Amino acid sequence: MATGSVYTSSDLMMDYSCDACKEKHIDESAVSFCKTCTKLFCGKCINLHSQLYEKHVSFGRGDMNQWPLSKTTEEFLQICEIHKDETLKMFCQDHSQLCCTNCVLLSHRQCNGVTLLSKTVKSHSADLQQLAVKIGTILEELKQLRSSREDSIKSVEDSFREQLQEVRDVRQKLNAALDELENVTMKELEDMRTALQAALKIDVDNCNRLKDELKQLSEAVHGLADKSMEELSFIAAMKCLAKIQETETYLKDNCVNMECSIIFKSNNDIEKHLLKHLGLGRVVEGSQSLALKLNQDKVITWKGKSKHVVLILTDSSQTCKITGICSLPSGQIVIADQENKRVKLLDQQYNVVSHCNLSGFLRDICHITCNDMAVTAEEGQTSSVQFISVCKGQLVNNRKFQLQHDIAGIVHHQGALYITSRTALYHYTLTGRLVKKIYEDLSGGDTVWKCAMSPMGDRIYVINSDHHKLLTLSPDGTLISTFTDPELVHPWGVHVTPVGQVVVCGFTSYSLIQMDREGRRKIATVATKKDVMDFPMSVCYNINRNTIIVGMLKNTKILVLNCIS
Repeated sequence: MATGSVYTSSDLMMDYSCDACKEKHIDESAVSFCKTCTKLFCGKCINLHSQLYEKHVSFGRGDMNQWPLSKTTEEFLQICEIHKDETLKMFCQDHSQLCCTNCVLLSHRQCNGVTLLSKTVKSHSADLQQLAVKIGTILEELKQLRSSREDSIKSVEDSFREQLQEVRDVRQKLNAALDELENVTMKELEDMRTALQAALKIDVDNCNRLKDELKQLSEAVHGLADKSMEELSFIAAMKCLAKIQETETYLKDNCVNMECSIIFKSNNDIEKHLLKHLGLGRVVEGSQSLALKLNQDKVITWKGKSKHVVLILTDSSQTCKITGICSLPSGQIVIADQENKRVKLLDQQYNVVSHCNLSGFLRDICHITCNDMAVTAEEGQTSSVQFISVCKGQLVNNRKFQLQHDIAGIVHHQGALYITSRTALYHYTLTGRLVKKIYEDLSGGDTVWKCAMSPMGDRIYVINSDHHKLLTLSPDGTLISTFTDPELVHPWGVHVTPVGQVVVCGFTSYSLIQMDREGRRKIATVATKKDVMDFPMSVCYNINRNTIIVGMLKNTKILVLNCIS
């Protein structure tokens, strides 16, 4: 078989060739198998064969389970997936892996459990029927997934066209607004020109009038010279003095060195306001509608758990305090380690692959977009939000902004940041501008500790830690429900899965409970102390691995629960 051959179901089907035609060097597809002769025949040959051997039992393509395995199928099964020119001859018990001779030499030389397939099959039995059923189930799931993704491709294209028109509409509105501003300014400019020109024309006319009158008086004075006309000379003198005084007063009131012009002073605030924005709006992934088709109150169940070390050699402490966790689209996990004042990046096997140092007490972390996160931190009297990105597999510190109040929890939803201050919940923009205070509770203690947002943004879940409550708010701060439970003592972290399932950490009750969407009813106890969970502080669902990740106090490890779909 040629190296790199690709098989399809049709290839395997058409590989059955007529044995009789093959002897004549003719390639003809077989349509029947004679069990007595153990030969395959095409339509023409099977007719001749049936006439000669009426008692032979044959099976058509409708009974292919009675046919022998095709040569192509045999080669397909026997070929090594890594070394395409080699066939499988051995089995490694240590890795449960089929091997060719190259595999053994290159990758399994140190393994103790490498045996020949002929020997392995004697001690291993395979339920091929069950495997076929399983493959059928998976193929159906793949079919559904492919269909879903194909529908999504069409949805993306349709929504792209719609949103493209939205962008153009916004631009047209901005153009119309700018045109209106331009028209107002142009009218003001023209009115100013008209007014100035009219005033200056009056000055020009007055100058001409005074000039003519003075020239006329000057000619009269020169005409009276050497003439004994005392009365007219007196009249001329008085008129000259009056006109000279009028002209001097006019010149004094109108400075010769002053030049009139029109100056346009642009409103720089308009330009600055436009330039401070990175676009006409934000483009976000609208996948919530698909998620909401699922059951938001579906009980989270898990089977199997593991712990993974997140303490690294360069940490300043011998333990960790994981106050926040978020999941990236890549499947990587980012954790806020308050004990060591570090944000750590975990790969899909939960190994720490990068970290960055931050100052102060790290309170929480949330995912923004793609590879961007925001971390809340307190240092002395200073509260800040630090933005961090994953660039080429490494965590990088970006910009940050400071707040005028204490800081604890943070969640991001469609370009807005919701930040808690222990006693209040605030709405901020990504640039750090305060939009409004949404909710406040000054009854004492940490009454507004951590928060989470429903996928549609119509519910905000708030932890009242000191009063052992979970609050559910509407986006405007209206209290929808208050929940208390013996399993929810000093609640600390709260998280909402992409589907909308609400999970809350009970810090001193060592519990992880699931709430209904309205926050009124406990649906299930997801985990307790017997699940090796001490002082849970943070929780996050990793959609790529279908796992629940729990961060704890004074622990070198995180707890990972493998969820059941």
